[in-house]
Amino acid sequence: MCDLLRINTDRGVMIGDGQSRFSIDGKPIYHFLGTSTFSEYTVVHSGCVAKINPAAPLDKVCVLSCGFCTGFGATVNVAKPPKGSTVAIFGLGAVGLSAAEGARLSGAARIIGVDVNPNKFQLAGKFGCTEFVNPKDHSKPVQQVLAEMTNGGVDRAVECTGNINAMIQAFEFVHDGWGVAVLVGVAQKDAEFKTHPINFLTERTLKGTFFGNYRPRSDLPSVVEKYMTGELELEKFITHSVPFAEINKAFDLMLRGEGIRCIIRMDG
Repeated sequence: MCDLLRINTDRGVMIGDGQSRFSIDGKPIYHFLGTSTFSEYTVVHSGCVAKINPAAPLDKVCVLSCGFCTGFGATVNVAKPPKGSTVAIFGLGAVGLSAAEGARLSGAARIIGVDVNPNKFQLAGKFGCTEFVNPKDHSKPVQQVLAEMTNGGVDRAVECTGNINAMIQAFEFVHDGWGVAVLVGVAQKDAEFKTHPINFLTERTLKGTFFGNYRPRSDLPSVVEKYMTGELELEKFITHSVPFAEINKAFDLMLRGEGIRCIIRMDG
């Protein structure tokens, strides 16, 4: 989030000279988010490079990108659930499951997964979820259902859907007095977060996070070490692997909700 490298999705060029480092047939190819990773070799700003343990397997630690770090960091760095606390995770995709993993490693006693896709519930159990709620199964607002389950609300809620209604629900059902809700998902540009001011007066806290409050250059090496020592189990996030020529299969898996993370191999 520093001024130098603050994300600008429209830039697409190097900071120093405003030019792209890629081209085809004399026409520029622009850099996506400063990385351009659909290539075997790339040119990035030095501020985008983190030096990690050379023994770390790249086909595993490559998942330590937005999906994992954003969700995991949202829990451990921002929500910071106390040991024995109750945590709710809204959305059980790659980011939400990473958030659940963070709650599990933090020692949460109850981790409630909220998702409209019941097929995700069995998988989420591997990431620490102990209970599940499908909003479609209830006639009352999901925040009311959850409040009744938890005697007034959870200690921490992490929203990972990007759905504005889920964001509001996550905030409105954390416990008054000490509840903290963390918004991770990116809502559509015209969405508005609306809630009654009393929800703040009763001492609920609403927070946001970008990349899980990790600073890539200085923090990613230590996250890699957590994997190398066995504290993090990255393999369970990798559900598929396809060659580059079949990259569209990876997108199909993502859109159907059938995969957590699909590794793209540059070998074909």
